[in-house]
Amino acid sequence: MNKPIRTISIFCMLLFIALMVNATYLQYWQSDALDKNPLNRRIIQEAFSRERGAILVDGKPVAVSNESDDEYKWQRTYPLPYKYAPVTGWFSYYSQTGVEQSQNDVLSGDDSRLFVTRLVDLVNGNQTKGGRVSLTIDPDAQNAAFDGLSALGPDVQGAVVALEPTTGKILAMVSLPTYDPNKLASHDFSSVSQTYDQLNEDPAKPLLNRAIQTTLPPGSTFKLVTAAAAIESGNWDASSQVPAGATYQLPETRGDTGLIDNEGRYQCDPKRISFETAMEWSCNTTFAQLAIEVGAEGMYHQAEAFGFNDHYLDDLGPQAESAFPAGTNKPQTGQTGFGQFDVRATPLQMAMVAAGIANGGTVMKPYLVDEVQSADLQTLDKTEPSELSRAVSPTTANELTKLMVATVNEGTASPAAMDGIEVAGKTGTAQSGVEGKPPYAWFVSFAPADDPQVAVAVMIESVPGKDTSEIAGGALGGPIAKAVMEAVIR
Repeated sequence: MNKPIRTISIFCMLLFIALMVNATYLQYWQSDALDKNPLNRRIIQEAFSRERGAILVDGKPVAVSNESDDEYKWQRTYPLPYKYAPVTGWFSYYSQTGVEQSQNDVLSGDDSRLFVTRLVDLVNGNQTKGGRVSLTIDPDAQNAAFDGLSALGPDVQGAVVALEPTTGKILAMVSLPTYDPNKLASHDFSSVSQTYDQLNEDPAKPLLNRAIQTTLPPGSTFKLVTAAAAIESGNWDASSQVPAGATYQLPETRGDTGLIDNEGRYQCDPKRISFETAMEWSCNTTFAQLAIEVGAEGMYHQAEAFGFNDHYLDDLGPQAESAFPAGTNKPQTGQTGFGQFDVRATPLQMAMVAAGIANGGTVMKPYLVDEVQSADLQTLDKTEPSELSRAVSPTTANELTKLMVATVNEGTASPAAMDGIEVAGKTGTAQSGVEGKPPYAWFVSFAPADDPQVAVAVMIESVPGKDTSEIAGGALGGPIAKAVMEAVIR
């Protein structure tokens, strides 16, 4: 064989080998990733010809497949679109989000636990149906959260999360602004693409689930973490006298940049006040000094014990990790004491702080999927509550509860007070750090204080039309938290 022919033969052989390697790589190593890729339109379009399982809240569907009169057999429909969109997400040729994505294998019928069902359907010549997913959401709590947040105005941006403290069940999850997932589940693919582009480009970010994907400075609600660290140190309890003052100059600083005040709350003016008074009136000067006395390492470990810097939600994503900075110096540590500097939290995270205190110091891992069933209602899996961390001792949790109850009864959290039921709560108003931008309003609470059934976090990012002086966690978030707690308890 002459050299040119040998060269061409070797080149052709290498091409065949490359093709075989590529085909093997795609069909074996990459097959699962490609099959589950939300942008794989062929797979999703094929799924339109199968009856996808329902997503249920209290036995009623919030996502269901109905027979279609077009080229596909089934149309995904959302009966309560705006209220549940951040939770259910949507299912379409374009992509999948929310529970539709996290539970796709079950809903589509491809889950390994449905193998026997698929085998029986194959033998009988039947089309396989997807499984059902039951959520932990309490519809009354969800209604109260949605209605309360919506009442602040048509352009409000914020979120509400409610948890069952003893289990970690998510009882309510609302994010505004919201959207209609029916428009993204349409079989009119050009319309779906146009709608998605409009929503994705909207500066209000309606596709963002602010309950788990937005991290903001938690402001004074973080004082619960600072108080926890202080009490855990053994140097203070709910009856202690703590440092205060009308102003406090952070260590190693001079002038206004390091000067902490209490925004006119005269109750904080004495050099020492009771811990109850400090919490009731949210004294910045107190919690800055407590944080510095606890120290950067102590504050860091206490924040992480409540779930900061961690991922803990498996049923819905993506989850943004709440952040507490490591290695802060003294002035930075002082600022973290009242939820500023580089402290960032999601509403879910702050609900977990309240729930951990309510649950005697144990933070439960939050979950949204309660039960998974086959199409013929056989239970495939039921979520068992699990402990995420031991944040504080039961004694410390009891002391914190006393402080939070006093804050509702005598202090800034009074808008959450309920007749005949003792409520524990804490307000927060966090500076945005952007000149001219109003602060963020926060509120966390749980009730009943002596037998907690629900813990709530309310975050209000923006309320167009309201003056900065009107943005306050108690005034805006307190009534919403109260309504959610009442919906669960009564």
